Amino acid sequence: MSRVQLALRVADLEASIAFYAKLFGTEPAKLRPGYANFAITEPPLKLVLIEGEAGEDTRLDHLGVEVDTTDQVTAATARLQQAGLATSEENDTSCCYAVQDKTWVTGPGQEPWEVYVVKADADTLGKSTAAAPNACCGTTAGCACDGAAAR
Repeated sequence: MSRVQLALRVADLEASIAFYAKLFGTEPAKLRPGYANFAITEPPLKLVLIEGEAGEDTRLDHLGVEVDTTDQVTAATARLQQAGLATSEENDTSCCYAVQDKTWVTGPGQEPWEVYVVKADADTLGKSTAAAPNACCGTTAGCACDGAAAR
């Protein structure tokens, strides 16, 4: 099952978790320091909340499409390249408390999109094995999401 991912950078993680739990009628599927995600069935959506700076307005961090297999990521990469879009691949990358394969592409407004598969979750690997959100989708220079716009 594919689903769209929306990743938001929020100033107040706890208030955002409470709001989205009420909005979608479900609790987060994963909670970690500075990070939460909701696996929403209807509509099919992976909502990711990444804690940002206090006092800042909520903003888009990145968008994505979660797929089931690495083969689907590979096929998406080929399709995007054949369509003339520049892609950047990351395999076996630690991101958002999971190990993922992904490809990045940038929209015309510099919005970063990823097509990705979660290969292993931190719960399976041990919580210290997979990186926190800021290691891949944060304000750290050179991270995947921030660098995607330049790709």
